[in-house]
Amino acid sequence: MFGVVTVRCRNATTCQGDERGVDGMLNSGVLDTHGVRPIVLNPTTDGLVLDDDIPLNIGKYNARIADAVASIRQSGQRVILIGGDCSHTTGVFAGLQKAHGGDARIGLIWFDAHGDFNTTKTTLSGMLGGMPVAVCAGLTLARWREAAGITVPLPTNRIVMVDVRNLDPAEATLIESTDVTVVSCDANAMRASISTLVAACDYIYLHIDEDVLDGRYVPNHGTVEPNGPDMATVQAAIQCVHQESGDKLVAQALVSVYNSGTGAEKSLASGIALLTTMREIW
Repeated sequence: MFGVVTVRCRNATTCQGDERGVDGMLNSGVLDTHGVRPIVLNPTTDGLVLDDDIPLNIGKYNARIADAVASIRQSGQRVILIGGDCSHTTGVFAGLQKAHGGDARIGLIWFDAHGDFNTTKTTLSGMLGGMPVAVCAGLTLARWREAAGITVPLPTNRIVMVDVRNLDPAEATLIESTDVTVVSCDANAMRASISTLVAACDYIYLHIDEDVLDGRYVPNHGTVEPNGPDMATVQAAIQCVHQESGDKLVAQALVSVYNSGTGAEKSLASGIALLTTMREIW
């Protein structure tokens, strides 16, 4: 059994026009069981006190995601998050800590064309969406991490990055200086690294940004990247994670599935295909 968390925000700002494709994915029926939709929690920004400190605002909103994730886990169910963007990784991680304790050994498997491991000192663009893994790891923006409810930073030896074919130079150097493992998006090549991670962890969280796919599958993505894996390769990699993780895989997220602008139909179809595989492995 699993529960669904839907996120209709970019960072802590509500999206207009179903920008993240949440309704398209829900209405596809992929997440239904015998025609019945699972329990869906939809954290909103309603009543949230926001100010000019954007990282703090992101943390505050992620605390609501954390509450939803923790509620599902405490009911004995696994979690699928759809919508939102990579900044909401911090909410899922915080929610798992809230449900299982700060000393729980949680591992992160990160499918993305980008590492999102920048800090305020390494970033070239200043884009906060390029920092959430570093935030989880306690390397930058403590106010974001603490507001989200992450009580213990994520040790870097519990992070496996898959693909991350476009890294800023200083970001790549930072990753190399840690215990983060980086592997290609190939089921055979990544199997040993995933197995090692799983053996060292109590729980596994699989995070997928749709831009891990080659750009032809996600033409309207905000950070589309060429020269990526095809759909079958990514689906096989997801299956590999499940095969190696077994019951330890308790949370999955599929983010940045855009459903607006040129190419929206293609990107939504790609998101549904990925979500289908994520659903089937459970």
